[in-house]
Amino acid sequence: MSREFPIGLTPPDWLVRNLRPQRAPVNRAAAARAAVALSLPLAVGLARGQPAYGALASMGALFAVISDTADAYRMRILNIAVPQLFGAIGIMIGAAVFGHGWTAVVTVTVVALVSGMISSIGAVASVTGLLLLINCVIGAGLPLPGAWWLAPLLMSGGGLLVLALTLLAWPLRSGVPERSSVADTYRTVADLLAAGGTDDYERLRLTVTQSLNESYDLVLARRAFHHGRSPDLVRLLAQLNAVTPVVEAAPAAHQRGDPLPAEIPAAVRLLADTVETGGTGPLELRLPDPADETGRAVDHALRHAAAVVTDRSPDPGTLDDRLGRPAALRVRAARATHDVLLSAASWRYGTRLALCIGLGQVLVSTVEVPRSYWVALTITFVMKPDYGSVFSRALLRALGTVAGLVVAAAVLTVVPRGWWDVPVLMVLGALVPALTPRGYGYQTAAITPVILLLSDILNHQGTGLVVPRLVDSLIGCAIALVAGYLLWPESWHARVGDRLADAVADTADHVELAFGEAVEPGARARSRRRLYRDLSSIRTEFQRALTEPPPNGRRAAAWMPLVVAVERIVDATTAARVRVRQGAAAPSAAEISTVARQLRELSEGLRRTDVLFAVRTDLTGPADSVLEPVRQEVAAARAIASPH
Repeated sequence: MSREFPIGLTPPDWLVRNLRPQRAPVNRAAAARAAVALSLPLAVGLARGQPAYGALASMGALFAVISDTADAYRMRILNIAVPQLFGAIGIMIGAAVFGHGWTAVVTVTVVALVSGMISSIGAVASVTGLLLLINCVIGAGLPLPGAWWLAPLLMSGGGLLVLALTLLAWPLRSGVPERSSVADTYRTVADLLAAGGTDDYERLRLTVTQSLNESYDLVLARRAFHHGRSPDLVRLLAQLNAVTPVVEAAPAAHQRGDPLPAEIPAAVRLLADTVETGGTGPLELRLPDPADETGRAVDHALRHAAAVVTDRSPDPGTLDDRLGRPAALRVRAARATHDVLLSAASWRYGTRLALCIGLGQVLVSTVEVPRSYWVALTITFVMKPDYGSVFSRALLRALGTVAGLVVAAAVLTVVPRGWWDVPVLMVLGALVPALTPRGYGYQTAAITPVILLLSDILNHQGTGLVVPRLVDSLIGCAIALVAGYLLWPESWHARVGDRLADAVADTADHVELAFGEAVEPGARARSRRRLYRDLSSIRTEFQRALTEPPPNGRRAAAWMPLVVAVERIVDATTAARVRVRQGAAAPSAAEISTVARQLRELSEGLRRTDVLFAVRTDLTGPADSVLEPVRQEVAAARAIASPH
């Protein structure tokens, strides 16, 4: 017999969402690399009679393991090597002001400002800013052994060891991550086509969008390293572009309400296998005869994809990058500099981080807190911009630290210091990449005992580290919550509809572009890809807001159906465009203008208010028009915005 919580004891939804682990497979290769990279430097240090040196190198390896989040090898070089360089600079700055009182406070605060500003640029810059500040805090809070240059050298050496282990398989697997990603995209499209007319369609459409985003990011990121066109990358990009018409046909197939014949998703899976193996021979798709205009669209898209997938040398002159070709390094560097120096978001985040770090440094300078660097470390991890909500991170950091301290206390109590630390570090190190995909709290629980064990090797405090670390973590979380969250109205009075309003306005533009005359076909595809990418990002932002307590969480929950409704409008527009391409009558300019106007009215209404509002839903038009499903979805979206 099932038991239910009494009403007063039922945990709130936002807390349940925070504590629910994410499903993710264990990356065994990453776990093995982490185990070797963290334990090997310590073993060398012990063998040479310098365990402290080994601990510093292992600490550098730990931060490199955290940074190793990319799949493509070239991107992994950037993700690991660039942060290590800035980490070396950070620890030199921190060590230079160690023990200098208020000079150290001011210096670390300025570094926090710089770190926060560069962290807002992108993924690599975020890790770079994180490591710059972390190492500066460690250098300013810990007495480091050896000359001024030794600690940066050892920590960078540990990070480069992770990079070396990561690149061991590059000669054998060059291009494999990109090719596997494109093949996986084809497989998600096959699942989407198989789910047409069923309740699973919406979930799988999101999976396709995410897979397309990841594949384009991987392929175009690799393109950024080539001054000319690489034949392999040209072929991958052509194969990725070729699946777009199949994706566009999926909404039309779903609108029919009946599942497609099993031969169609099977054909897409055959294409996926061909992409993954690099095959070029002729394919026998065995497609059924199309019965209607939707069937003809699917059939045409699949035959076109098959021709592209098996083409060994597609013409680069006709290649459309969909998301645009990567800019030259010089151009991207100029953009990054502009974003750092002139972006309001960059200054705002840098100021928030500097304020929190400054308060933490002032507190530990005026109040006796042993090994006080842990306060600033906690603030740094909690305030990292791409880890999600500050509130959620503070909560999960506290819970994860408690769990990690339990493990650390057991290790420090039971395991004697010395060579026994090496196998223990192997096990704990492997847990870091294994638990990180489960969520931020799980990552914290994995990292905490590793840092404490390495800190004990440097400072020999044993279990005396455990309670102070818990107090420091709670202080850091409290500072981040107050100075980095509650004091900023944008945190808890955030207008969660702003980005959604932009997406609705872009949807209006897309409707006009989809049925406009003399429009380049590639422009329609690029518009659709960017719109789906933006909507995917917005959905992620709303899901993060759901992990916060009221009012943000409650508001996000109320508005989430509207996000889904806008996605359905884009789907309906795509399906209508497919029908027109297969011979259906195009909508009139007046119909298009009416739908676009209604969407822009909805966008302006969302932009003006923090709550759902009343709107008219008087969309009318010819019942047999291809735009009728679009009008129905727009009316449904406006009805969601007007619940009363």
